Amino acid sequence: MMEAISNAVKNNPFSSPFHQAKCEGFKVNETRTIAAASAKEDTSCEFGSNKYYALCGFGGLLSCGITHTAVVPLDLVKCRIQVQPEKYGGIVKGFKVSIKEGGAMELTKGWAPTLIGYSMQGICKFGFYEVFKIFYGNLLGEENCFLWRTSLYLISSASAEFFADIALCPMEACKVRIQTQAGWSTTLREGFPRILKEEGINGFYKGLVPLWCRQIPYTMMKFACFERTVEALYKYVVPRPRIECNKAEQLSVTFLAGYIAGVFCAIVSHPADTIVSKLNQAKGSNFMDIAKDLGFMGMWKGLFPRIIMIGTLTALQWFIYDSVKVYFRLPRPPPPEMPESLKRKMGV
Repeated sequence: MMEAISNAVKNNPFSSPFHQAKCEGFKVNETRTIAAASAKEDTSCEFGSNKYYALCGFGGLLSCGITHTAVVPLDLVKCRIQVQPEKYGGIVKGFKVSIKEGGAMELTKGWAPTLIGYSMQGICKFGFYEVFKIFYGNLLGEENCFLWRTSLYLISSASAEFFADIALCPMEACKVRIQTQAGWSTTLREGFPRILKEEGINGFYKGLVPLWCRQIPYTMMKFACFERTVEALYKYVVPRPRIECNKAEQLSVTFLAGYIAGVFCAIVSHPADTIVSKLNQAKGSNFMDIAKDLGFMGMWKGLFPRIIMIGTLTALQWFIYDSVKVYFRLPRPPPPEMPESLKRKMGV
């Protein structure tokens, strides 16, 4: 599949000569050809090549693995508030109770499955997003790619997250149990074989459907909102085109757009996140049982710490991911512009 997509890149609207010219620093006007443009910016690989996808996957590994592991203390408190709100209350009380019961090291519980699981998820999330965006974009064609770009971002990110959650689910099951079940195994090397022995493979994947319900809307919002926010910032806020901004300015826009996207991500995915936490805590339960027990308001417990966590986390993820692209000199297409053919059709 990768080879087929790579071969199709030449005809893809995101890698067309006009788009690549903009991406690589050409100044194009309607009276001369791309070949007559100025020398292109030095890049380490071709847009849409296997090397491009591999480095995007590596960027995803770093962005998700590092950020999720860094916020493990906040994640632990958030999960405990979701499963035992009467004991842990709000975010401040949650930290106090957790530290009182187990000391400062209590807040690091679950770091290993978090690091491994979200690193694997990041490879699939960001790497496959680039793959699917090019694949679906090639099917749509250049004009439809622009007209339906939000839909393109949504379907590409949803497709990527479908596979990313399959990679994440076993580690997520271990993490939540370590963090929320008192007296259960406290390390991954103890917890992983315990689940396998007691519940079999199903123990790792019984939370897959609610995980999809949490992560797919989250990721769709994360990518679509980010892409459109970047486009809006360069159009209405930043006083000059992206190609004229230095790398620091571009990464600042990336961070701001990532934080805005993260706030919306936290809101749309929070009910399913609460169900995942309760589901992995309550042995033998299912998705519908947990939803009924929680009720509508119960699904929103822990929203405030999750907004803080996800907003910061999403902003840092996009910043790290874009920084990896800059470091490895990957092609970085600018925000989309209306194709010339569509401008002529619409009389623009």
